[in-house]
Amino acid sequence: MSVGDHLRSLFRLFLLFTVLVAVALVSAITTIRLTIHGRQENMPNLVGTALESAQRVTSSLGLELKVEDKLYSREYPANQIVKQIPPPGTRLKMGQHVHVLVSLGPPQVAVPNLLGTSLRAARITAIERGLAVGDVAVIAWPGDLDQVVAQDPLPATTEVRTPAINLLISGGELPPAFLCPRFIGQPIAAVRRILEKNRYLVGQVTPVVTDSAVKGIILTQSPPPGSKIGSDAVFSFQVTQ
Repeated sequence: MSVGDHLRSLFRLFLLFTVLVAVALVSAITTIRLTIHGRQENMPNLVGTALESAQRVTSSLGLELKVEDKLYSREYPANQIVKQIPPPGTRLKMGQHVHVLVSLGPPQVAVPNLLGTSLRAARITAIERGLAVGDVAVIAWPGDLDQVVAQDPLPATTEVRTPAINLLISGGELPPAFLCPRFIGQPIAAVRRILEKNRYLVGQVTPVVTDSAVKGIILTQSPPPGSKIGSDAVFSFQVTQ
């Protein structure tokens, strides 16, 4: 066989190999696409379905059902799906989550009056009524600490959406605040006496070299003049040396 024939033979083999690789690649891509599309399912309508039935349906489709919350409903009996996300007809891949709200049935309790009780007592009362304490926020409020000062829903409400009562709790009164005086330009000794007489602490006093012939005059202060301070404020100064 001549060199030319040998080269042509190698070229034909290379061309055949290239075609086979291309066919295999196209086949692999087609298989992957078919597999992906084959794993997609249409989201069924679960609203009005019992929770147990909905779990069986989603499980058979390779989907995971998650109960996000339970709420009262006059339209749907207890344990039925009230709302779902994604909505029916949505294309889903296997393994995706389906989020639902589940009915507790029509409300059968009146919201108790928790105002003026402690947070612990409010939790106990809510549990005794078949309810629960939801969000709890603390605010500055005159009077005793840890007392319920507001609630949502309001006492005696019967049209409630969820079994949770949100509470606003007293954190006590805010500490008194005052405007900080201006001490700049005054002698540090006199200012120190004033502050100590009013039970304020004097922290660091830093001497600064200046052209002033008078020593101990305040150049800067912290907290700054006009700022709000409490009884725990600590003052520091820079003074002439």
